[in-house]
Amino acid sequence: MSENVFSIDLYIPAQAAAETEAIITKWLVAEGDTFEKGQVIAEIESAKSTFDFEAPCKGKVEKLLYPDTASVSFDKPVVVITTSDEAMRTWERPATPAPVQEDTAELPKMTIVAEKLEPSVRTISLLGFGICLPDRVVKTGELLSEFPGTTEEYMFRVTGINERRWTADGVLPSDMAYEASVKAIENSGLKPSDIDAIIVSTTTPDVVMPSTACILQGKLGIRGAPAFDLNAACSGWLYAISVARGLILSGIAKNVLVAGTEIQSRVLDKSDKDTYFLFGDGAGATVLSGVEEGHIIKEEILSADPLGLHMAKREFPGYEVPTNASSFDPWLRLDGKALFRFATESFSAMVRELIIKSNWAPEDVRWVVPHQANGRIIKAAAQKSGVPFERFYLNLDRVGNTSSASIPIALSEIEKGIQKKDKIIFCTVGAGITAAGMSIEW
Repeated sequence: MSENVFSIDLYIPAQAAAETEAIITKWLVAEGDTFEKGQVIAEIESAKSTFDFEAPCKGKVEKLLYPDTASVSFDKPVVVITTSDEAMRTWERPATPAPVQEDTAELPKMTIVAEKLEPSVRTISLLGFGICLPDRVVKTGELLSEFPGTTEEYMFRVTGINERRWTADGVLPSDMAYEASVKAIENSGLKPSDIDAIIVSTTTPDVVMPSTACILQGKLGIRGAPAFDLNAACSGWLYAISVARGLILSGIAKNVLVAGTEIQSRVLDKSDKDTYFLFGDGAGATVLSGVEEGHIIKEEILSADPLGLHMAKREFPGYEVPTNASSFDPWLRLDGKALFRFATESFSAMVRELIIKSNWAPEDVRWVVPHQANGRIIKAAAQKSGVPFERFYLNLDRVGNTSSASIPIALSEIEKGIQKKDKIIFCTVGAGITAAGMSIEW
């Protein structure tokens, strides 16, 4: 470069009109580095695409304004450079592409019901918790044989997962639900005979019928109590808690067992990078009570939008794939980019709304325990929620995405450190597309 050097800010180029921001997946340059025109200086991911950020000129990096994994608005500069390229003196931030009509028309939006009448009855509380995690630890490196050229570092960067737990052959979803439920009942101070209803959240039941809840009921030795399954995918545990709360408010039950159990490892296509590295197996359970003192449920949000039906789906029921599956797609499938955008917006909107509905301030929240979907999703959601990211509890690096079991599994890890009166928020998004949130006071 010549001596006629000047400074200029660079912006991430937007890829579509509907987008407002993107995530800097990884900087490929550091402060002080020189670069050539057209050189890729960062890897970028937006809701619609993953693309390379190419330098518009030859120059030198003076300052990186955002770190790796930061979510950045397209109208904010991301790097300060120096250059002697005179054409850059009149360079302007790249214009956003013209709107595409179909894009905004088909994007699902989470709808929050503003006000509802609450029954003037007793407080509903969460009592004991219990979990089940398989013994087998499956590290990402073990799965990479299916994807030559892909590294563990890259997969961790895009998923936030280093390892997950997978069940041994012969283990059933009801087996894991039973182990978690026994612990939950014991930790609640109740006996199995005190349970008046059982709800199991699962997308991978033992069989199509009878329900896994009835199978669990038999293993627990409980007779006479209503028992049924609920499928809201990753939102299922919170959906089931809301239904259990309704059973208590209606007078049908006093104490309700809610369990989420998933065996996803056996329904993953080894050639599908979008799903194969994400999912783990596990179960989590809790007891809700209208008569015993516990952790008080404050507010709830439930939502679903059929415009998101394509985002996460599986055409065949159960926890295994039949050997003769040739006339249909038996595997779990995700539309990762669409899910990223919807989940990020839904998580942050639910956290903000629950804080308002609970009459809290953002700084009052001790923990946000989100569904452990994807590290980048949770980081992006935290930036918009008003609650610092360090208060979002993540354990997906060690257990992966365990679907409807993920919140109780994560909660069990921090339970001993939670103090009485601590304020906690749960939030999740699942196939449907469903969304759910809940605030509790410990």
